Amino acid sequence: MGGALSCDTLILMKVIIGLGNPGKEYTNTRHNVGRETAEAIAKYFKCDQFSPDKKYAGLVTKGLFGEEKAIYILPDTFMNRSGKALSDISTKPKDLIVIHDDTDLPLGTVKISFGKNSAGHKGVESIMRAIKSKDFWRVRIGIQKKKRVDSMKLVLQKFTPTERLIIKKIEKKVLEALSGSLLVTTITI
Repeated sequence: MGGALSCDTLILMKVIIGLGNPGKEYTNTRHNVGRETAEAIAKYFKCDQFSPDKKYAGLVTKGLFGEEKAIYILPDTFMNRSGKALSDISTKPKDLIVIHDDTDLPLGTVKISFGKNSAGHKGVESIMRAIKSKDFWRVRIGIQKKKRVDSMKLVLQKFTPTERLIIKKIEKKVLEALSGSLLVTTITI
């Protein structure tokens, strides 16, 4: 399914970008929950494996997102330069879905929003600068612990096995929410 579509046929499409940091040392960290969720969605829709693509400064796969053509992007830049992956995108901002961590939301909570400010998230700010708009969808996945931890210390912490189970449930809920009509909503596990 994923390999049958070429870049040329994907003119009008959804763009799903999962924010995080590249490299094995960041796998399973809270900052990479967006990246890992985008990977899970691409896998669900039976897209091919992600492969490097210089045009998008990251790993890319193409395929479907529900009934629509889609490109999935995992930037190979660090979080603060995520917008570089979208500098050549010709899709309208309303067809962009950015999935990322949110240190203001408790673990087990997701907020889907449209056209909001970055709330200080550097990856989202980078995307807003790159596409010159804030009119895109955001899937904000909560990563905060019960006893509040400073954002700078929190984002690079690994999930515990129990927290990983919560993230797997969140990935399923995000997929369910995105598979229907995109609506501004809050999901809590």
